[in-house]
Amino acid sequence: MAKTVNGAFDEFRQNYVDLDPDEVALARRSRDNLLENIKEFDNKDDFFDLCQDFDLHFGSFSRKTKCRKLNDIDLMIGIAANGATYNSNDIFNNVHMYVGNNKAQRECANGDGTLNSTLVLNRFKRELEKLRDYSRSEVKRDHEAINLNLVSKDWAFDIVPCFYTVTESDGRAYYLIPNGNGNWKKTDPKIEQSRVEKLGIKHGGKVRDTIRLVKYWNKWGRMPKMVSYVLETMILDYFARVDKCDNFIDCRFREILKYIAENIFNPVYDSKNIEGNINTLTIDQKNALCIRARNDYKKACEAISAEVNEKDQAKSIRIWRSLFGDDFPTFG
Repeated sequence: MAKTVNGAFDEFRQNYVDLDPDEVALARRSRDNLLENIKEFDNKDDFFDLCQDFDLHFGSFSRKTKCRKLNDIDLMIGIAANGATYNSNDIFNNVHMYVGNNKAQRECANGDGTLNSTLVLNRFKRELEKLRDYSRSEVKRDHEAINLNLVSKDWAFDIVPCFYTVTESDGRAYYLIPNGNGNWKKTDPKIEQSRVEKLGIKHGGKVRDTIRLVKYWNKWGRMPKMVSYVLETMILDYFARVDKCDNFIDCRFREILKYIAENIFNPVYDSKNIEGNINTLTIDQKNALCIRARNDYKKACEAISAEVNEKDQAKSIRIWRSLFGDDFPTFG
């Protein structure tokens, strides 16, 4: 229960939106322990030569934009090239890798000498299955990562083998990761991490908590829902456009809803400038999301008006509760 709207949001975020700090600390220790175990793979003659300099923590857990509950932690595991080369001149944006002088690479090669990313994933899977404290490992359905489940925890690790390129003619170096069809694709999660940090500085540390709250709204209750990565990119686009934002999270949330309603039909370009437009929602999904965001924006306006103009904290909290559901505190 809460006496004020600010108090209600603080309680709501602490108990239902933000990750539990103790769980985060435990997850980080578990992640570091897993990385130490994976290092031991490097000592095996029949496995890839690993390159820990290219290991990368990525995803929303690393960016601190994941809302409760914690379900996955993303890791990229660097593989040494050992003379492998690649060709990205493909009209479908596939990257073709050609095996080097590593035994495991040769055993994961196609008949034309290209390195099959699905076979690489399966090779990692077989090694991960030998580790203690993990109940199951499996290649994800999109064939882009290995999902590793822990015996006694609710979260899992999504492990992505990767290579790292030399600097290309555009002045950028890229991570090469499985693309789901046996080839590879370019990425660079460090750009997303940097964007979150820079916008957080620009807006005085008000970006991450807003992202987590909007993600909770997206997950809770009614359909339709947006892919979390697309939603986060839209929120970052909003913060990039505005010079300053409100100090109160309920007001920031209201403005994000308005931005979603007004921009859901537009292209959303990935922060890495690699994937192009990532807004692949159908027109029906966009219509439904527009209606939901617009209706909830109106509710947010009513709630803020009740608090600011009518000085009625109880009424405002009731409206917010109707928007966020029963986990939002009651007045009292």
